[in-house]
Amino acid sequence: MSGVKRKRNVLNVKQKLETHRKLDNGESASTDTEDVLNEGNTISHSAALQSVETLLDYMGQRGFDYGDITAVRKICVDIRQEMNKQQKQRRITDFLKQ
Repeated sequence: MSGVKRKRNVLNVKQKLETHRKLDNGESASTDTEDVLNEGNTISHSAALQSVETLLDYMGQRGFDYGDITAVRKICVDIRQEMNKQQKQRRITDFLKQ
């Protein structure tokens, strides 16, 4: 992996102060901090779904076991359910903002 530069996500001053404030108040700040640090390292649901569907095509062409294909199909269902859940949450949030 030499020659490959990885982008490092770091907290800015405001985010660090907010994390320290939460910790001082006995609150958990790990989720917020992890969200910031993982920003940019996430893959969209649609990209994940496309990758899994491509894998399904490959598995079908290569004659993989039915159980394995079924397990991968379950992943597609899970991704679609999560996409629908987030879309519904966005609609509710947008409706309440109006």
